Amino acid sequence: MTIIATYNIKGGVGKTSTAVNLAYLAAQGGYKTLIWDLDPQGASSYYFRIKPKVKGGSKALIAGDRELDGLIKATDFENLDLLPADFSFRNLDIVLDERKKPTQRLKKLLAPLTKEYDFIFLDCPPNISLLSEAIFEASELLLSPIIPTTLSLRTLEQLKKYLKDNKLKNLQLLPFFSMADRRKKMHREIIETLAIQHPDILQAIIPYASDIERMGLERMPLGGYMKRSRSTEAYQSLWAEILVLL
Repeated sequence: MTIIATYNIKGGVGKTSTAVNLAYLAAQGGYKTLIWDLDPQGASSYYFRIKPKVKGGSKALIAGDRELDGLIKATDFENLDLLPADFSFRNLDIVLDERKKPTQRLKKLLAPLTKEYDFIFLDCPPNISLLSEAIFEASELLLSPIIPTTLSLRTLEQLKKYLKDNKLKNLQLLPFFSMADRRKKMHREIIETLAIQHPDILQAIIPYASDIERMGLERMPLGGYMKRSRSTEAYQSLWAEILVLL
């Protein structure tokens, strides 16, 4: 099993659409896949038409009163399941802080699922917190979408520094460009410059496109309503790169 977290310190960069679409592609490829919606906003749960509700909330979950496998919901897509969000997840930092070894808690909760799934995607809220530390400890890949803007590049540098300072050597950071608009000169220039400065950035580029925005209306992954487009091909390329690295 491989645990992949879609994460960025900054919000609104395409973390959820990445988690949803890559989980869909993994499932379509025959891999048993789970996506865990850790964001209290519950966007991944919404896209899969599943109510963002966990009985007992974050306290029961972190305390171990509820096992994860009892909370898993099937989606409309074969091989793809979802652990829904809950609005109480906004307090996950506080709940984790009350536990011994809080940064190990998510890893321990996910351990029983190792034989059930090939891939687990964590859709993460945007911040650096105790929950983030627990996510970093549980994950093997940190997939970080960045918009080709100055502020997004700054957050990438901050994230790299944090991982280095905290000696998270077993966590592989995989940044890639998201919501890129090649019509904008600044986007083109940043993509070209950063590819040289940061050779670890993946080659696949997710475009800023209306068919991705339609996910909120269709309430399903992009591939569920759009079989072929520039956007579907971009996500397929991104997934193919990740599989090669694995």
